[in-house]
Amino acid sequence: MATKGVDHGEYTVFMPSPRSKKGRPMVVMLHGAGQDPDDFAAGTMMNEAAERHGFVVLYPGQSKQASAFRCWNWFDPAHQQRGQGEPARIAALTKYVAAESGVDCQRIYVAGLSAGGAMASLLGELYPEIYAAVGVHSGLASFAGKDLASGLAAMRGTARPPSVPSEVPTVVFHGDKDTIVSPINGTQVIEAAFGIDRTFTSVEHVDEKGCLITRRLYLQRGSKVVCGEHWTLHGASHAWSGGNAARTFADPSGPNASEEMLRFFKSQRLDATRQMAIDIRSPSAKPVAHR
Repeated sequence: MATKGVDHGEYTVFMPSPRSKKGRPMVVMLHGAGQDPDDFAAGTMMNEAAERHGFVVLYPGQSKQASAFRCWNWFDPAHQQRGQGEPARIAALTKYVAAESGVDCQRIYVAGLSAGGAMASLLGELYPEIYAAVGVHSGLASFAGKDLASGLAAMRGTARPPSVPSEVPTVVFHGDKDTIVSPINGTQVIEAAFGIDRTFTSVEHVDEKGCLITRRLYLQRGSKVVCGEHWTLHGASHAWSGGNAARTFADPSGPNASEEMLRFFKSQRLDATRQMAIDIRSPSAKPVAHR
């Protein structure tokens, strides 16, 4: 059931059992255009995965007043800065629900589909002291557009301007037959996180459902710890992989993206350097990663 929080707008929260347990991880799930929190939860089946892995799940909702199609305004400069607009609202809601639910604040993550994926990318870069890792399914990199026209061009595959890598741990899923958000955007999400010169290992395999997958793994510099994964889903379109076909933008074929995201998130947590980021950035500053 949707609830109302003070200045937080509409949202839903899933609590795994037992509900009284403290110190759980939490993932913030951002729906795509044309969806709402309930549809997104059912389509991704994230609650079922979260029950198995012990995650709290927060689903912020975009209002029709803010967007007729309930689309997060990831392409609008008014919503691309720390301390203002939709990123500030979602970050404040994240901290509120985390405190109310007894969440482990070193293990908070954000993920999204399409426009929600683009907003997740922004949140990871604008609030690195809150989100330990980011998941982007069929979405776009942070700052891929600066207005509606450039946002639409980015969705069609326009190159994103180069930037200093954010180094935020990131997992990406993108179908190579996506005709709504060009698959090149999945590559650009990874490049925004790790740069264009980061080495990777690549594995290609067919999963149990017959989906051909190319999976690239990226390591932390000077380490063997995986900090990034890029899943290219061959033959897949603009839909959440392994989801519930009875809901919007969800495809039961392919790997279970909800399970794989939670697996990736469980290996990531904030460290002292990331938590000190709030002292480096002023509340109204644009992210230092961009030139």
